[in-house]
Amino acid sequence: MAVGRSTARSAAGRTDAGRGGAGRGAAGRGAAGSVQARIVAAAVGLFSEQGFDATSVQEIVERAEVTKGAMYHYYRSKDDLLYEIYHALISTQLTDLDRILAAGRPLPDAIRAIVVDLVETTAARLEETAVFARESHRLAGDRMAALRADRRRYHEAVRDLVVRGQKDGVFAASASAETVTLIVFGIVNQLPQWYRPDGEKSPRQLGDEIADFVLAGLAG
Repeated sequence: MAVGRSTARSAAGRTDAGRGGAGRGAAGRGAAGSVQARIVAAAVGLFSEQGFDATSVQEIVERAEVTKGAMYHYYRSKDDLLYEIYHALISTQLTDLDRILAAGRPLPDAIRAIVVDLVETTAARLEETAVFARESHRLAGDRMAALRADRRRYHEAVRDLVVRGQKDGVFAASASAETVTLIVFGIVNQLPQWYRPDGEKSPRQLGDEIADFVLAGLAG
């Protein structure tokens, strides 16, 4: 799939030299992965609290408790981190989409699975989604173009399912497939504004309710 390439380098066999060797093999990979995760988590928190422009690299490495050398081993700049924050989410969602489509489910079941997955994966990264929505204009043109291409591929895949269902008489054509698709993504994109995973509804429950709403509209 046409996913923009992350600038994060492979963590295999690497260690944070500034924090002591962690050995090689699985132990080394685990240590390096933890360093990357801490860096990204620190960036997300700081970008959320004080904004992208107001956050320095020094603040990120201090919160992550790593050296600047460790950060620059994986990310060349704050821009790389901002890209990675959303790239990780859309990559996961595209992988899940491919799995759902490959399963060959009946169209209503495929739409339900897609909606539930979108809600669950977005709910798992609410802060990241909110940060990216607010700060994405900071990305360079090629980075933003790569992410938009990923989002467009997902949008077109959902729209094509609805088109097929309408042509086959499985779904009503009272609303265009494009409108239905925009409604789905409009709801999901607003989740960071109002949804709380520790509230009354779990992400799965909310996903099923939204899927019920969409499928009821498609039933005509």
